Order: sequence, then C-alpha cells, then structure tokens
Amino acid sequence: MEAFVHEALPGRVVFGVGAVGQVADEVAALGLGRVLVVAGGSSKAVGDRIADDLGDRCAGRLDEVRQHVPEELAATARRTAVEARADGVVTVGGGSAIGLGKAIAVNPDTPGSRGRVTVVAVPTTYSGSEMTPIFGVTGEHKHTGRDLRALPRVVVYDPALTVGLPPTVTAASGFNALAHCVEAMYAPGTNPVVELQAIEGIRSLAGALPQAVERPDDLDARGRALYGGYLAGTAFAVAGTALHHKLCHVLGGSFGLVHGDVNAVVLPHVVAYNADAAPDAMAAIASALGAADGQAGQAAGELYDLAHRIGAPTSLAALGMPADRLDAAAERAVAETGTTNPRPPDTASLRALLQRAFDGAPPISI
Repeated sequence: MEAFVHEALPGRVVFGVGAVGQVADEVAALGLGRVLVVAGGSSKAVGDRIADDLGDRCAGRLDEVRQHVPEELAATARRTAVEARADGVVTVGGGSAIGLGKAIAVNPDTPGSRGRVTVVAVPTTYSGSEMTPIFGVTGEHKHTGRDLRALPRVVVYDPALTVGLPPTVTAASGFNALAHCVEAMYAPGTNPVVELQAIEGIRSLAGALPQAVERPDDLDARGRALYGGYLAGTAFAVAGTALHHKLCHVLGGSFGLVHGDVNAVVLPHVVAYNADAAPDAMAAIASALGAADGQAGQAAGELYDLAHRIGAPTSLAALGMPADRLDAAAERAVAETGTTNPRPPDTASLRALLQRAFDGAPPISI
C-alpha cells in the first residue's frame, strides 16, 4: 500500500424519491432563520414549493440564474443577501444555481447571523457541483477558487426532480459527472478512496444514462444516474482538477459555451491525450465503462461511443466555438493547467486536440 492522505469533506446527504419534501426540516435542523431560495427557469416551480414549506424562514427569492455565474449577477445576489440579512441559501437547479449560491456564501460582506451563509443544495441535474467547495465567477474569463464556505452543509437528492430534463440535457449533464469521475482518477489529490468512488460513479452513470435518455420517466435509472453524480462530485471535490476541467472552464467561460456540452465533447479527447501517462487509471476507467479487455487505450473510444449512443454533443463547432479562437484557447489552457496533469500539456498538442474536438473527429493519442 502506498501512503496517502484523504480529507473527507463535511456534509449531510438526503437521498430518495420525494426527498424534496424534507428541505424545510433540514433548514430548521441547521438553525437557519432567514433563507434565500435560488431557483430559476425550469426549477422555479420546485423553488415555489420549497419557499412555501419554509414559511417565515424564507427571506426572499432569487429567480435569475445564468451559467458560469457572471460577475454582475454575483454582485446583485450578494447585495440581496446582505439586505435580507440572510444566514442561509437554498439552491435549486443545476450547476448554475448552485454556483450562484456558492458565490453568496464566499462573500465576506454577507456573514449572516452566525458569521457565514450556509448553503443547502437541491440538485436537479447530475453536475456534482453540490458536493464540492469549488466555486467560480466569470468576468472576461472564468475564475475558480476553493473555499469550504462554498460547500453545501446539506444536499437533498430527489430523482423525481430530474424527470423533466430533456434528453439532450440529461446526456450532457451526465457527461459532466463522468468527467468528474474520470479526472478524479489521476488529478493531484487522488487516492485509493477517491478511486473507489470514481469507478463506482462511472459504472453507475454509464449503465443508467442510456436508460434515462430513452425513458425519461424511469425513476430507477434517474436514481442511479443521480447516485453516480453524487459520487462524481464527492471524488472530484477531494482529487481536484487537471487538464480536462481547466480546458472546459477556458472554453465555457471565455466563449460562453454550455459547461455540460463542452464536457461531453472534450472528455474523450483528453482521455486519449492522457492514456499513456496514466495507464492504470485509464484501464480501470475502460473496464468501468464496459470495455471487454479493459485496456488503457479503450477508455477514450468507449466515452466517444457512449456520447453518440445517448445523443451528447461531440463537436465544438456545433456548440458555436469560434474556429479562429482555438489557438488562444490552447495557449490559455496550458497556462491554467500548469503541473496538475499527468501529461504536461503544450500548446501544439492541445491545439491539435482542440481541432479534433472542433471537427467532431474520433479521439486519438496526440
């Protein structure tokens, strides 16, 4: 056995069909008295229900949610929290809603009655952001950080809340979770405990996503996918990030691309890029995805085939990525990644990787 350090992060998870009905009780158990509810778009109806359940504990609503948490939106939300004297925030939705709640929690000007704003998360996608202390705010570029104040104290998973996800969103969000699992296998903070969580997450997601896409009302498949998302976030929170997520944040934050879609396109190509540098991890990933031989070189192809099978995006061009900005994206990703990846990236090889991802070509070792 190799020596390792595993820092388990604090938090409580409530999981099950109908669990959304327990949110108000969880808020009360935390001792929160003035709570903002963040729920926009398709999550607004669930937010309405939670606000009603909270009663006098609900101190206000934030209905505007935007991907990558723009600076101006974060500033508005923080002012609202200060004015409401909020000591808690319940976020309902995907990574964008959860990210806005985190942006409030890490703001030193919104201390709440106990010196902090506590986050309770009710995820409706498979992003896994709810299990991490990682937050991001976007100006000209997306800037991310790590702060335990951003980590939700309670996460309530209700598979029924994901039934309304369109198949394309289910597929892309599921790939976001898969990316968390995959990168956790070789990121700087990985360890045997993280690897167990990541592999189980990959198995659960790879088995559940095709069924969830084909039969959106299949609560068993939805539950297994949500369980995979939970494991993905838990593993990712400890292991940290490497090339894949650095590159996705560059593409999404700088060019306005949807984070889940970018993950689906880029993941097979980054896996192929890292295959020779992390062979044991890639062989385990391939086996978890169902590859018969479980060889390192099979992982990228298995992911690419799964993306096609469930209708996830496979081309950056189709997402609206400007062709004339691929050079800039490669250069910035090299700078952002630094030494966190098992294969140190260089601009030329990343530029070649991005070209294949732009074209929707199958992944190859570059």
